[in-house]
Amino acid sequence: MDAPDPFESSPDETRTEMMKATYDALQKHGYSDLTIQRIGDEFPKSKSLIYQHYDGKDELLVAFLEFLLERFKADVPTDGFDDAREQLRMIVEYSLGSFDSNHTDFLGALTALRGQAPYDDAFRTQFADTDDFFREHLADIVRDGIESGVFRPVDPERTAAFVVATINGAQMQRVTTGNDEPVRAARDELSEYIRTQLVVEEEP
Repeated sequence: MDAPDPFESSPDETRTEMMKATYDALQKHGYSDLTIQRIGDEFPKSKSLIYQHYDGKDELLVAFLEFLLERFKADVPTDGFDDAREQLRMIVEYSLGSFDSNHTDFLGALTALRGQAPYDDAFRTQFADTDDFFREHLADIVRDGIESGVFRPVDPERTAAFVVATINGAQMQRVTTGNDEPVRAARDELSEYIRTQLVVEEEP
């Protein structure tokens, strides 16, 4: 399953263009060398519009992070599945199944900002809220699977926390080392975990 483009089909064109300019500048210069000037160089409209909306780089980056995480939440697969087993497997594939450069660049931008979270309350809050959302979403899937008899009676919250931590760790390692193998290994092991530890064994 290909990762969606976070900058398409947004109702606020100017805001989206500012976020895309921030993303492009972050890709080119990295977090430490990022400036409003460099973001403005990527922005197709007047640079003064950026200053009308944001007081400086830090405020713009918090808005950028919020934008990316909003799109992440909106794009997590939620509908059209036969059962909880299929939905959970698709979540794993969605999170760990793409190796294209656009997806890797997107994760790289998030990783750069996640690295600032220990030192910035606004960043930390955004990531905490998104991780909470992802864990709760997965816990609901596991809970539904238990109630429907597809999954064994495991602890939904602990199971979701394990899956999210594994996904986050594999993505972080992929971005920071350029090695695809940790992502493939995590995807295969999570798929095996779902099959052997969660799914109720079918009667012969």
